[in-house]
Amino acid sequence: SPTAEFAILGLGKLGGGELNHSSDVDLLFFYSEEGQLTPHISYHEFFNRLGKRILETSSTLHPAGSLFRIDLRLRPEGSAGPLARSLESMENYYAGFGETWERLALVKARGIAGSRELAYEFLRQHQPFIYPKSATPDLLEEIANIKRRIERDVVGAEKLHRDVKLGIGGIREIEFIVQALQLINGARHPFLQESSMLKALRALRELNFLPNEEVLALDGAYRFLRRVEHRLQIEAEQQTHTVPEEPEALGRLARSLRFSSAKNFTAALQVRMGAVRPIFQRIISETPTELAKINLEFFSDPKRAAKALGDLERGPGSFHVAPRTRQIARKLQPILLDWLAKAADPDATLNQFVRFVEAYGLRSLLFELLVANPKLLELVVKAFDASRFAGDLLIRRPQLLEEITRDPTFSDARSMAEHLRRLDSLGASPFHLDPVRAYRQRQALRVMLRDVLNSGRPATSKNLGPELSDLAEACLLFTVRLLTGKQLTVIALGKFGGHELSYGADLDVLFVGRADSGEAKAGEEIRAAQNLVVNMAQPTSEGNIWVLDARLRPEGEKGPLVCPLETYQAYFENRAQLWEMHALTRARTVTGPLGAQFIAMAQHYWRKASRRPDLFEQIDNMLERIRRERGSGSDSLDFKTGVGGMIEAEFLVQAVQIRENIWEPNWERAVDRLREREILNNAEAAKLKQAYGLLRRYESALRRYENKAVSALPRDPDEQRRVSVRLGYDDFETFRRDYLDARDAIHALYEHHVEPRRGD
Repeated sequence: SPTAEFAILGLGKLGGGELNHSSDVDLLFFYSEEGQLTPHISYHEFFNRLGKRILETSSTLHPAGSLFRIDLRLRPEGSAGPLARSLESMENYYAGFGETWERLALVKARGIAGSRELAYEFLRQHQPFIYPKSATPDLLEEIANIKRRIERDVVGAEKLHRDVKLGIGGIREIEFIVQALQLINGARHPFLQESSMLKALRALRELNFLPNEEVLALDGAYRFLRRVEHRLQIEAEQQTHTVPEEPEALGRLARSLRFSSAKNFTAALQVRMGAVRPIFQRIISETPTELAKINLEFFSDPKRAAKALGDLERGPGSFHVAPRTRQIARKLQPILLDWLAKAADPDATLNQFVRFVEAYGLRSLLFELLVANPKLLELVVKAFDASRFAGDLLIRRPQLLEEITRDPTFSDARSMAEHLRRLDSLGASPFHLDPVRAYRQRQALRVMLRDVLNSGRPATSKNLGPELSDLAEACLLFTVRLLTGKQLTVIALGKFGGHELSYGADLDVLFVGRADSGEAKAGEEIRAAQNLVVNMAQPTSEGNIWVLDARLRPEGEKGPLVCPLETYQAYFENRAQLWEMHALTRARTVTGPLGAQFIAMAQHYWRKASRRPDLFEQIDNMLERIRRERGSGSDSLDFKTGVGGMIEAEFLVQAVQIRENIWEPNWERAVDRLREREILNNAEAAKLKQAYGLLRRYESALRRYENKAVSALPRDPDEQRRVSVRLGYDDFETFRRDYLDARDAIHALYEHHVEPRRGD
């Protein structure tokens, strides 16, 4: 047998000698010291097995019944902690992590089994924790918070005036009044260090900490409510504290307590419980806590939000929360709530913030960082509100937040050359592309965080396209060199070609090979391009690099992935449709030896299209076909393909570009060229840029949330309001008016410049 001693403390009603008819038994197991029972069994293992055996023996059902329901959740770390600890481990825990509710629990502690000497030593050692010489200023606030959480999360509004234990004016309020005064004054007045509630109440009267009339009111209410509690549990043969509403059950309860009627009993109950609450408010919660003072009505579910905010302070499981962590959490809370109140979706944003804190791990360090750096807190909240994608990535990789924001160049856009320089230093290889994938994820998040900080500023959407395009081009160029050398020619098209990428966009590309390479060499080029496409798109735990879309090649998906110049030339000469010539408006070289030749050839056939008499008619027909095939089904919400949408603005400019032979892949620079040539006057160019830029901002905000393509406003008006807030609008009607005005402006210009010339 071990030389170490073992002791059991009774807590709660058992510790105070106040068990109910159907009480659980709150216990605490501990032993005197660490050591070895045998070379393979430690004292820790032995005494935990002993505790488990006691638990099983007491709770095992038998034909004659069971002994008692043992509850060990008041031990350090609760259900997550070991059943038994050494005396030293207990001391370390309470010194470092002990909370107010644990002080309250230990007020009622007394030795009931095992070594009485060890139990006495435990209480002696922990006396400074239970009865501190100077109570913390927030002790009463913490007790008020505990009571508030009980009422909100355990009792519920419908039972607050019928639960004689946990409700308003119930037994727990009386206990909290007495125990709070014990904690505050017990170090100076050992007479108050009493586990029995009624004895402690009398001691408070004798020491003049409570006036006689309040002591009498509390004593009378406590005895009365305990009698009610006993009768309820005898009647139900289970642990219950709620006075029934059903008349017959209420009548039986009243008669068992010797009341002549249920009405008289209910009146007496109201008087007793009504006498307790004013005393509780005077001593413990006369001043509302910070959280209670804050209006949480901007959340759609204030109750859930209050719980989440409380969990932020307490941590998972409510254990191991150092006092410093609680203090800094309370400093953080009002600043956090200020930003949440401005969020488009406060509930979802708070949920993401809680998940991030849990993933970060060192919550005290994080809270101090956010309190010391309010701009960082603003960024975190805005990121979680503006982008679920960014939030989920930060939750998976919380270290990225500091990696990105501590960079002194965070506020600056990175050039393609700078991206390539950094990619070169990562140590990636053809067989190890994860460094490239991780870099792409980090940099996409960096762009997104900078964008989020500047939300509501129209200029940012103009900068976003070039920044994302430079990142995409650097990743593509680096991977091409890594996997294929410098022989494969890659042509950019679409938004990628125009340096106008948005979130979640694929890269439209063409691959050009050599005509004189022979069949074997051509096969190698196709395999190299296939390998590139697969590896770029292949996701791992680090994400993917980028998805390449080569469907704009000759014959589309049916055609070979890589075509020589001669194939492109023959196709453009004989079989290409106008829409394929139209797509060449944004062609530019990314890499490869044949890029200049391809662009020269593309310009030649593109210019030939300008001589078509039905150019504008065909482009208008193309627009109608896109609306039929790719529209969202709601023209008013579809800001991309709908009337006055983005594609209308793009087709307007590109149609005139083709007709006037103005080669310029970038849409905005193309508008400038049209203005310089006086095809658009200054007012038209400004109106077109403003309207298109606004729709691009709307698109960016929607794409940013999930990092995927979106082409229509949500149907749900509440979701539309969230989009407006994310775009920096204070007024939803202004958001709607700007949206409709932009589409009207685009369509008016399209009608003026394209539709009248269909028959030219």
